[in-house]
Amino acid sequence: VQLQASGGGKVQAGGSLKLSCAASKVITNNFVRGWFRQVPGKEREFVAGLSWWSGAAYLADSVKDRFSISRDNAKNTWTLQMNSLKPEDTAVYYCVTGFRWGSHRTADFSSWGQGTQVTVSS
Repeated sequence: VQLQASGGGKVQAGGSLKLSCAASKVITNNFVRGWFRQVPGKEREFVAGLSWWSGAAYLADSVKDRFSISRDNAKNTWTLQMNSLKPEDTAVYYCVTGFRWGSHRTADFSSWGQGTQVTVSS
């Protein structure tokens, strides 16, 4: 399956952005959908995930009061709504699919999109 992320861009601190991810086909094995991010020179960091079946979401502590994740089963897409953005949120954001709800480990996510850049200026 191919994942296509969109919606990245530049925004000032305090602003909002919405990222979307579209899958090229219906995914029947990995039931978790999510987002990671990466800053150059650092490891990829878990941001948010949800169960495609129930919609139950979980987020990293660093974003849980500002970001939300949702899905659109009919369109086979999922979205990361990012509010109150901070300069430290600047990163390349990757949409992913995985098989272990609640996990923050990259090893539990087997499909990765190409990444979309989010830049937050102070």
